[in-house]
Amino acid sequence: MKKYRKKWVAWLFEVSQKFYITHFKKKKTPWGITKKELLQFSDASFGFHLGTFLDSHGFELIPKVERHDAYHVLTGYGTNEQDEIALQYLCFGNGKRSLYGYGVVLIGTMLLPEYLPYYLDSYTIGKKANHFHDFDFSKLLHVPIKELQYSIFSTALRSKLFLNKVI
Repeated sequence: MKKYRKKWVAWLFEVSQKFYITHFKKKKTPWGITKKELLQFSDASFGFHLGTFLDSHGFELIPKVERHDAYHVLTGYGTNEQDEIALQYLCFGNGKRSLYGYGVVLIGTMLLPEYLPYYLDSYTIGKKANHFHDFDFSKLLHVPIKELQYSIFSTALRSKLFLNKVI
């Protein structure tokens, strides 16, 4: 049953993303950078890690919503359905408000309620983190990823986010 609910969530993400970009991001300017260019940044940089994230998942940056992939790299959240929902909770806790975010939090929680403790922990992490949800990450691609993460997340929050992960 959970397998089908996750497929439903994945389908909703795919459909809603296209609708959201088309209807709500009309005036947003794309970063104008490719995965290949990101991989040319220094190994310690946020840009390189973003490129590596994209490459490891077989993704390209989606114009006008590049920030979403930046959130994944910054926080260490994966791309499965429950991680995508948890990432929206984290951003919501950090102050990000959007119709899309409200929809993901509401519908995602209804479809995958067994992850509610994880979602609430993510919200708390976002709430306790330094403000980051509206950074212009395109201007931070050269910054060392550790420096960026350390400026946003305390040691305790980093241990929750990056448990068993090399940063």
